Amino acid sequence: MKDLDPFRLEVRAWLAANCPASQRQPMRPEEQYWGGRRGTFASADAQLWFERMRDKGWTAPEWPTQYGGGGLSPQQARVLKEEMKSIHARTPLYGIGLWMLGPAVLEYGNEQQKQQHIRAIVNGQSRWCQGYSEPGAGSDLASLQCKAQDMGDHFLVNGSKIWTTAADKCDWIFCLVRTDPNVKKQEGISFLLIDMDDPGVKTTPIPLISGESEFCQTFFDNVKVPKENLVGELNKGWSVAKALLVHERKLMAEIGSDSPRQVMQPNMAAREYLEFENGKIADATLRNALVEYDMLMQAIGLTHFRAFEEKAHGVRSAASMVMKYVGTEAEKTKSELLLAILGSRGLGWEGEGKGFTSQEIDTLRLWAMSKALTIAGGSSEIQLNLIAQKVLELPQS
Repeated sequence: MKDLDPFRLEVRAWLAANCPASQRQPMRPEEQYWGGRRGTFASADAQLWFERMRDKGWTAPEWPTQYGGGGLSPQQARVLKEEMKSIHARTPLYGIGLWMLGPAVLEYGNEQQKQQHIRAIVNGQSRWCQGYSEPGAGSDLASLQCKAQDMGDHFLVNGSKIWTTAADKCDWIFCLVRTDPNVKKQEGISFLLIDMDDPGVKTTPIPLISGESEFCQTFFDNVKVPKENLVGELNKGWSVAKALLVHERKLMAEIGSDSPRQVMQPNMAAREYLEFENGKIADATLRNALVEYDMLMQAIGLTHFRAFEEKAHGVRSAASMVMKYVGTEAEKTKSELLLAILGSRGLGWEGEGKGFTSQEIDTLRLWAMSKALTIAGGSSEIQLNLIAQKVLELPQS
């Protein structure tokens, strides 16, 4: 769009002048900056890059300027993202607070909550985790049992949450808790913000098949939570949760687009690892699978663009619900296709320098993680049910 051209040139010049050369290189997971009380920078350049983006408001480019955001329109934010990608600029700040909680607090929070928490997220001063799933309430989230008892000036929280990402490294957790057990299960649920340093909060990491332990189980034992940490209305937390899930599912749909790993692409891997005959991949089955994958990714890209245009023009769309399912299933398909292409070279779990490259090792680990992505934010099976009911409006059997 021509009216965005001056802004694009301005962004391009600013990035060229302010993004250090070292922050235009592929990034390992351990180099990501997540902010918070325990956050550390991988280098002085990483800190400088974060501070420049923070001061510009571009750690949260679409958020209001009065809370530290950039105040950009969706179209301008897209331009910024495109220009950063064109020079391989690293994401300066990661976090569930940016991706999920912030938009919900901006919509449902009061002014005091916005001033306290939105600014801290933008400035990298707080790191958040999500307290939704419980051992007995995963896909059926409304069956949660973690309770918050009204004690007058505070809530007393007891129970546990599971699959809380990086809870052992976070400063705050946003939780769904049951505040009224005597009504329908979707009612009587409230949305609380809990300080992870409060007495009675404990986390236990959960080892994963991928070799990492980024998930935890989080326990609450008589945790006192101030009443001012209630977001939205009492017993109306389900509305906040549904709004936040839209952002989580959008994140899941785009999960492969901002990976810090040096992710292999199937077409490039095919050229390196497969045999060719007469200019074509010799294995017809893999050749067809690659074509189908390319067609799928082209369709997903076009749908993403359509959803972006709909959002920019205020059109309500079911794309986030559909794209969560499509995006995570596509990531799983990609990982399985890569393993088929790499053959025995895709079986390296560890041992860089002992026969496997870092990319080969990452490919297997990402394949293992791709299974979890089809569960996080609502399993693929649940997503299909929702699409059938809410999008296609099919009758329930």
